[in-house]
Amino acid sequence: MLILASASQSRKKLLENSQIEFIQISSNFDEASIKEEDISNLALKLSFQKANSLVLNIKEKELPEKLSCSSIEILGCDSIFEFQGKAFGKPSDKKEAFTRWKKMSGEYGFLHTGHTLIFGNFDSTSKVIRVTKKVKNTVSSKVYFSKLKDKEIKSYIDTLEPLYCAGGFALEGRGGKYIERIEGCFSNVMGLSLPWLRKNLIK
Repeated sequence: MLILASASQSRKKLLENSQIEFIQISSNFDEASIKEEDISNLALKLSFQKANSLVLNIKEKELPEKLSCSSIEILGCDSIFEFQGKAFGKPSDKKEAFTRWKKMSGEYGFLHTGHTLIFGNFDSTSKVIRVTKKVKNTVSSKVYFSKLKDKEIKSYIDTLEPLYCAGGFALEGRGGKYIERIEGCFSNVMGLSLPWLRKNLIK
């Protein structure tokens, strides 16, 4: 049984649309506690901590009844957008979102998503996970943005979508029409590389 250690709705939809059976349990890990200058490594470390936090705190979680199988895989992911060497998380307000989009307009950046899969066996009686294997990797996609007018940027920001997304845009939402092209994994830009997940679940 695959467990998505995240409250992300975009990752949930990706898995549902791919007809991958899973359950979703947020790890509630404090991301601010991890410090790392390299953006790609930061995404990887955060993904691991999300998955590992769920392993360590599984007893405290309210678990669905269908989690009765012994073999489980816990998936942790974290996405960070890199633009001109700087990490762009969620904009703090409309002003910051506008300033960012003015810079990103007609340019490109990299969406790094750290992926961690922790394989183990779940004892439903003691509610303990015995880890057997860990797989970690960062998948990066190059995102090219269209050249936008100030009016278009303001209109997009007024939807408030950018304020809830890493980098200030959502490929699967209204922001999709402002993305010129993508080099690399498409689903990775939405927070989860499905090819990476498939390959590692098969292994």
